[in-house]
Amino acid sequence: MKKVYFDNAATTPILKEVVDVMAKSMIENYGNPSSIHEVGRKAKVQLETARKKMASLLNANSNEIVFTSGGTEGNNLVLRNAVENLKVKRIITSKIEHHAVLDVLLELKKEYDFQLDFVGLNDKGEVDLNDLIDKLSSTDSLTLVSLMWVNNELGNILPVEKVGEICKNHKALFHTDAVQAVGHFQIDLKAVNVDFLVASAHKFHGPNGVGFVFVKKDVTVKPIIHGGGQEKGKRSGTEDIHAVLGMQKALEISLTDLGEKAKLISGVKEYFIGLLTDNFPDVKFNGLSSIPEKSSYTILNVRFPIENKMLLFNLDLNGVFVSGGSACQSGASKKSHVLKEILNNEEISKSSVRFSFSKFSDKEEVEFVIEKLKKVI
Repeated sequence: MKKVYFDNAATTPILKEVVDVMAKSMIENYGNPSSIHEVGRKAKVQLETARKKMASLLNANSNEIVFTSGGTEGNNLVLRNAVENLKVKRIITSKIEHHAVLDVLLELKKEYDFQLDFVGLNDKGEVDLNDLIDKLSSTDSLTLVSLMWVNNELGNILPVEKVGEICKNHKALFHTDAVQAVGHFQIDLKAVNVDFLVASAHKFHGPNGVGFVFVKKDVTVKPIIHGGGQEKGKRSGTEDIHAVLGMQKALEISLTDLGEKAKLISGVKEYFIGLLTDNFPDVKFNGLSSIPEKSSYTILNVRFPIENKMLLFNLDLNGVFVSGGSACQSGASKKSHVLKEILNNEEISKSSVRFSFSKFSDKEEVEFVIEKLKKVI
């Protein structure tokens, strides 16, 4: 049976070139990067070379890149440092952030006395920038703004430059979960006012279990994982050098000819939107996901005019692999907290599906998915 994988916002297939780099590293780089002998020094050189290459791709300094196990750890590192180390007294976020931000903040609230505010959103999930300005203007307390670059369910793109400028004008720190942006958009960290940026390799065809945090050079962070003092004291634990080298290769490939790749994937998404509206006249698109200039070309969130609790299951049986929201909640199938914030009770009861694409997606797969949708709806 033919199978179509349209769940790339959950994770992407690892590239063969990445596997090759990692396999070679497993043979050649068996030393511990912290060891002082020749074998360890060789591994350390490979690790630091990868760090420099990645920093260069993002126009950052190599000492601003901290390797982690992925986006969740990265967000924990930033947010815990904000209240424990940087003495932030107020955090402003949104109710449609990933749980790797929201759940961390709720846990921190149990331990620390800081003000947690949520910026206003419209019915498309767009951040109300005027409300953000009003909230930042209402206090002199040191504040951290935490807003994701690309929403993982809706695909909405945050106007990062504007938010960064607002934060700068109000002397606030700015943290962005950029897990759905890195590798898909050209990011210049010297051109935008971002203090912390979090990324994960498996979202851009790299290995699972590795990511990084960008920490602006004039901001100090302390480890939340203690032990050996690796990563210049910011994150203890022996670095997974094979995964790091794989991540560096994946990012390099993802950003090569990025415009051409984005155009091809955008074409698949636009073709899908056209066939959906032709075959399901009452279909709607959640958030800004159907608006090219305001959403990621990799994500489309579709609301069908029916309630079908078995829709995802039946699509799975028919060889179509998609999701109803974030895939990071241990397989949970409960209603999306993101959609609950922007849809009324009648609309939230209808079946919404997130389709997400990669450079391996094509129009023939779109046609296959449309036929299966017609069968199961």
